[in-house]
Amino acid sequence: MTELPVRPDDLMALAGILRAANVANPYPAYRRWREERPVARPREQLFVFSRFADCEAVLADPAFGRREDGDRGLAPASGDAGINARSLLRLNPPDHTRLRRLVSRAFTPARVRGLEPRIEATAREQLDAARNGGPGENGRFDLIETLAQPLPVAVISELLGIEAGDRPRLVAWSAALARSLDPEFLMLEGERDRQRVARDEFVAYLRGLLPGRRRAPGDDLISALIQASDESGALTEDEVVSMCMLLLIAGHETTRSLIGAGVLALLSHPAELAALRSAPELIEHAVEEMLRFDPPVQMLTRFALRDAVVSEVAIPAGSFALMLVGAANRDEAVCPDPDSFRVTRRPARQLAFGHGIHFCLGAPLARLEAAVALRLLLPELPGLRVAAEPEWRPNTVLRGLEHLILEPVP
Repeated sequence: MTELPVRPDDLMALAGILRAANVANPYPAYRRWREERPVARPREQLFVFSRFADCEAVLADPAFGRREDGDRGLAPASGDAGINARSLLRLNPPDHTRLRRLVSRAFTPARVRGLEPRIEATAREQLDAARNGGPGENGRFDLIETLAQPLPVAVISELLGIEAGDRPRLVAWSAALARSLDPEFLMLEGERDRQRVARDEFVAYLRGLLPGRRRAPGDDLISALIQASDESGALTEDEVVSMCMLLLIAGHETTRSLIGAGVLALLSHPAELAALRSAPELIEHAVEEMLRFDPPVQMLTRFALRDAVVSEVAIPAGSFALMLVGAANRDEAVCPDPDSFRVTRRPARQLAFGHGIHFCLGAPLARLEAAVALRLLLPELPGLRVAAEPEWRPNTVLRGLEHLILEPVP
């Protein structure tokens, strides 16, 4: 076991690869970082991991958890303190175990499979609405606005019983709060204030739904969470609101990014698109490759609850571990030729949805939504091409496309 020295120069290098300017293609920078600094200590209480094995080890080790008062300096909390404190993302066992058990009933494999007909119908509705709305100039359309965003927004909103008219506000709030996950030093002036306003408005909206659902419960997840709170005392109102906020944000942000980046990968690799067209039964494999190749979540953090050891390096209690998921997913130690996109690849190990007790609850739903979207788009993709430079959102942690303009091939 060794004590890794602090290398302040690494902090500047880390900031460089995190900045939004690299968001279009951060992977060469990730590769250099992984090769040159597989375990780095840019400051006293910050360790950065970029190899797959090390990231997986941290996520699985109970010595690492969440700092329940917020990951200050990495992803600081803002807004309603009670809501932040009771977020599933910020809790450790036993509270984390209790909340996760209650909500996981909505995301069992059987229940998710049962949603497939409705997901497919929703996707068809979105595509039909785009077609009926008339093609844009030269038949151009934005895949993000047409399908990648409205599909998961509709699905998670229906699960929670959110009215269609309220969904645009939820999307705007979610976009602001997704940016709040980025390290504080990447924030623009005034951005924290905008995020605080979005959080306060989001919380007020969700709190406003609770009395009606309590009086007249429906067949939706908000009603189920309220009943769990009222009948057994298992959930407080703050926990219900926090859980709904998490599900609404996570329930569409990552899927939107997965569909957008996945379609871009296929159109950028015509041979792979042809291979998938000739063997559509590989769609689920293709989704796994998309998650590995260009994951929606680019980094994760954990807090050392006690002294730990990772890759023979001593990690003192009170330290933060920053895991570069985008780098780890392309580690040649677990995936040969990792910078190649191959839909026929046997699904490789990847950390797009995390690992361990905080593994994403909605992963089966995200995978299914992406598979359904690809299945419907696959017949049309050979006749389409990217019409303009893809526009990436400025987010660093939750990376995804803002716009992907497509047009018919002449």
